[in-house]
Amino acid sequence: MTFAIQGLAVSRDIAIGRAVVLASSRVEAVHYFIRPEQIDAEIERARKSRNAVVDELRRLQEVMPKDAPGELDALLDVHLMLLQDVALAQAVKHWISERLYNAEWALSTQLEVISRQFDEMEDEYLRERKADLEQVVERILRHMKGMASPVAAPLPPAPPGAQRELLADGGAEESLVLVAQDLSPADMLQFKSRLFAGFVTAVGGRTSHTAIVARSMDIPAVVGARAAGQLIRQDDWVIIDGDAGVVIIDPSPIILAEYSFRQRQNQLERERLGRLRHTPSLTLDGERVDLLANIEQPGDGAAALHAGAVGVGLFRTEFLFMGRGGSLPGEEEQYRAYREAVDAMHGMPVTIRTLDVGADKPLDKASAKDYFLNPALGLRAIRWSLADPAMFRTQLRAILRAAAHGQIRLMFPMLAHQSEIEQTLAQVRLAQAELDARGTAYGAVQLGAMIEVPAAALMVRTFLRYFDFLSIGTNDLIQYTLAIDRADEAVAHLYDPLHPAVLRLVADVIAQCRAQGKSISVCGEVAGDVSMTRLLLGLGLRRFSMHPAQILAVKQEVLRADTRRLADWAQQVVNSDCPAQLLSN
Repeated sequence: MTFAIQGLAVSRDIAIGRAVVLASSRVEAVHYFIRPEQIDAEIERARKSRNAVVDELRRLQEVMPKDAPGELDALLDVHLMLLQDVALAQAVKHWISERLYNAEWALSTQLEVISRQFDEMEDEYLRERKADLEQVVERILRHMKGMASPVAAPLPPAPPGAQRELLADGGAEESLVLVAQDLSPADMLQFKSRLFAGFVTAVGGRTSHTAIVARSMDIPAVVGARAAGQLIRQDDWVIIDGDAGVVIIDPSPIILAEYSFRQRQNQLERERLGRLRHTPSLTLDGERVDLLANIEQPGDGAAALHAGAVGVGLFRTEFLFMGRGGSLPGEEEQYRAYREAVDAMHGMPVTIRTLDVGADKPLDKASAKDYFLNPALGLRAIRWSLADPAMFRTQLRAILRAAAHGQIRLMFPMLAHQSEIEQTLAQVRLAQAELDARGTAYGAVQLGAMIEVPAAALMVRTFLRYFDFLSIGTNDLIQYTLAIDRADEAVAHLYDPLHPAVLRLVADVIAQCRAQGKSISVCGEVAGDVSMTRLLLGLGLRRFSMHPAQILAVKQEVLRADTRRLADWAQQVVNSDCPAQLLSN
């Protein structure tokens, strides 16, 4: 019997294949009290198991395929960071020495404590890092129990010649789709070498590691399909509708034929879009629109160029800092990374955002407890950098040095106060003075700011007195404007990019920048949403920055648009009490 499961759509397109179901691998921890004379031995057992898992993940990184997504390596770094967290080790030691818990009991107890703290966090990305912690603890418990890690579990071989395309007779080939409770970064690395047409997980959200890697690999995926593990059996036929976030089990011949047709149409559409790669991004009325890429690692430049990007609109530098066991990258290491990104773009501009850590991306040197009290409103982004000026200037010097080799635009996240602006620019001047004193060459950079909080959007005129360009980070701007956590199922339906308040803030920022001849871009999820492209063009936006996989679809919308006709309509949408209705017309 055919039935469907609703989840979250995190990576578009359709996958059809036989289910490879990974049994839930949660390890039961044994609980018993130890004698006082066993304390040291038990602590040592926990330490050795943790170190063994660290070695295992490092070996995985060493043999990682060159074509593995940069996000995958970064997420493995997050797991290594959690494994080597001093606070976790001390807490486990406490439960063993003070309560006389055995090592497994101590570890699982601390997991419960931290899990409750994660559940109380408001930030979606950080809350979903609980799954990373659970997977790390599970790997340690498996090692204590002498069990193979899930990543080493045997899987059925991919059928010869299996592809996502369809047979000439219209039937789907024997592709495989992976169904699991959750997938760790180590799992994803192992499974990448096998041919899976798509992924389904019972847990996870739009910013979970499974979602991030699925998007980077351009593989259809649905997460948060809670009943998947119970309802999907090994070798069932499964359809993953990555556009709608639906998983269909045991489809009827009619449904299978319909989705096979849609899959074939999607493939033809991808091939057709590929022909636009080298087409200039011009509207029908001759307006040039720059389509830029968001990247996380210096090596991501190749994918950006392949997608037809004319530059990097957002280089998220925090991935260079994460998962390093408390050791931050020095100036020389950062300089090499930034120069690699600049060289990869062959003269095209690279916008480098300074360190955006804190709420959702804690560094090793800070205990997780620093983020438990409303992390989204705490010490994060530029606030973090200004609180550690030595670290901040190290990054600034590295970026300035890299600017001697190409076009760099330097951008600062989450500014909200004029005093923060002044302090930030003072740090830039100090970094330049330090390089001058050393006689070290550096280049000129344009300076810009992210508009991510309503305060920044409302005082955009002040920002424009100080900065050469601005970039709207719609993900944070929407959440801060509406006080909505889109991961909270009780209020997720209220997270709305088309809310009149959000649109009016975006429209005003764009209008003010254009009036003063300053560059303005959008680098949040909205930039890659083709349903929003015409509206943003009508509001005057001419720079979009997005994941490389989204560029060609947005370019198609740009090529079909006439901005002269869109301008009046866009203002009507912004001024409407129900913008979504006008947008769909």
